[in-house]
Amino acid sequence: MGNTVAATKPEFTPRMEGLDALRGFALFGLFIVHMPELFELYWAHPVTDPAQLIWHDVIFTVFAGKAFALLALCFGVSFFIIMDRAAEKGVDFTGRFIWRLTVLLLIGCAHAVWYRGDVLEVLAVMGLCLLPFYRVKSNVVIAVIGVFFLLQPLMWMQIISGLNGADWANQSLKFWSAKIPEAYLSGGFAETIAMNISDGHAFKWLFMYESGRLSQILGLSLIGMVLGRIGFFREPARFSGVRLTGLIIALIAAIGLYFSRESITDLMPATEAMFMPRNLFGSVVSSLFDLSLMAALMLGFMSLYYSFAHKALNVLAPAGRMTLTLYVTQSLIFVPVFYGYGLGMHATMTQSEAVLIGLAAFAAQVAFAHLWFKAFWYGPLEWLWRAATYLTLKVPFTKSKTP
Repeated sequence: MGNTVAATKPEFTPRMEGLDALRGFALFGLFIVHMPELFELYWAHPVTDPAQLIWHDVIFTVFAGKAFALLALCFGVSFFIIMDRAAEKGVDFTGRFIWRLTVLLLIGCAHAVWYRGDVLEVLAVMGLCLLPFYRVKSNVVIAVIGVFFLLQPLMWMQIISGLNGADWANQSLKFWSAKIPEAYLSGGFAETIAMNISDGHAFKWLFMYESGRLSQILGLSLIGMVLGRIGFFREPARFSGVRLTGLIIALIAAIGLYFSRESITDLMPATEAMFMPRNLFGSVVSSLFDLSLMAALMLGFMSLYYSFAHKALNVLAPAGRMTLTLYVTQSLIFVPVFYGYGLGMHATMTQSEAVLIGLAAFAAQVAFAHLWFKAFWYGPLEWLWRAATYLTLKVPFTKSKTP
């Protein structure tokens, strides 16, 4: 069943390059946050110099939380495309997709040994939650459920419980008090790896749960699945008006929330008894700002892509086709640059240097992707992922050897 599909010559049609370019943009956003964050070590000694702080603030305001959200949205779109293409061939891909996610989970677990901030295993686990929704016929129902999860229902449950005096709901979130392990700052390689496997791995899942990221991933993936169903990327001309209207609404919401976040949060009194409900309410408001700006970035990018900026933005498409490879490679290269067992530059690199190096490094990754796809159908890890999914090595790799 799967081997026949796997051995088929890949098809990358121009109409879907918009999704590839968007995925490349999301990868850029994620990386350009990781660089001034020094792959998480920034939080051991945040900068206070105003000249450097502005670099950090601008990057984090524009991309932190938004690039990750955009990646989750693209994940949902890709889920639908994979399932739908198999269905068009009369194949129920459910079992194969579960195995595909299992392979991604294994890749993510291996990557997490190197860098605790890995998101691949989180996407793999949350991807399982999408499968039941694929059989739901109504796009409206799926979209409503997606929005429900984006509104952070678990946070609201804790807010309401806290206001009603529940002790558990008035306890501070555990990840707030977490510190960067000394092993990352000055430890050796073996100590760092051991920390990643134990405390680092547990902390990542704690953060994903307490910060609401898990709920957000599910919500955005469901919205992405709906976008895939309605042909948002497949038939871009049909949605030109929707993109522009959505962009205006998203920008107004993002700007409004940015300047009113504190005043909105202040609607909930800052008494000692209401400390956690108020903070969680602030987190919900901040999450809505992130989602609004993410929507503006996505709709703005796609509007430009399908107009005068198409040629310039399409440069990102090859990077979007090998996001898995480039995402892992970024940490393989830069974690040793910042961590104690390597160059230890977390203590000396400024925010401006980190951002400029990140821009240059990503430009090099894009150039590499363009060169790579002149000779190969897939990125290295993308090929491995597909071959493992179908349990065959007959997946075309080099273009010269493709039938």
